Amino acid sequence: MSGAVALVTGASRGIGRAVAIELAKRGAHVVITARTEGGLAETDDAIRAAGGRATLLPLDLADGEALDKIGPSLFQRFGRLDILVGNAGALGRLTPVPHIFDRDWSEVVAVNLSAGLRLIRTTAPLLLAAPAGRAVFVTSRIVRRPAAYWGAYGATKAALEHLVQCWAEETRTTRLRVNLFDPGVVATRLRAEAMPGEDPATLTQPEAVAPALAALCGADEQRHGEVIGVAA
Repeated sequence: MSGAVALVTGASRGIGRAVAIELAKRGAHVVITARTEGGLAETDDAIRAAGGRATLLPLDLADGEALDKIGPSLFQRFGRLDILVGNAGALGRLTPVPHIFDRDWSEVVAVNLSAGLRLIRTTAPLLLAAPAGRAVFVTSRIVRRPAAYWGAYGATKAALEHLVQCWAEETRTTRLRVNLFDPGVVATRLRAEAMPGEDPATLTQPEAVAPALAALCGADEQRHGEVIGVAA
């Protein structure tokens, strides 16, 4: 991945942080985004300690106008984008479907779905122009295993999967490869919010799934429009 430019959302912690470090180790210059500058700085420190390079881009994925500017900004700064990892997500309030509040619904839709559309729209020209453009969006097995109280999160992840797979069909004859990655149950902050009584030490750690996600970003990856998971 030497010389490649990668954009990773939700990179201040968890899977986003781990995959950003992994991509940097493989030679990519990583543009990392998240809402918290402190978290991004910590990821940047880890990337530099591993011998990699990063550019920090603090932003809120619910800010549509800021997302729309990412593609032009990357072109102006680097003249290219080779890899997109859409990782950031919002859990929302776990509640029965009839009790989902408008505010919670709007937040989850904005981060889990609308941000995905805007990321695709703003980066597509650069990814299509890349020698081996790669886009990977993180999804969840809750899409295939609906569970009580997970309606908002599951519905938005299901919609994201459909959106991404439609884009994959539209780009099937190009050099771009687009896939979804299901990491399984991982010790992330989102998981801790959903299952506060769970011991995170008993779960798969983000660093364990990062290599598999990073591999989907490689120039030799030819799968397209698939949901690729890890063992349960």
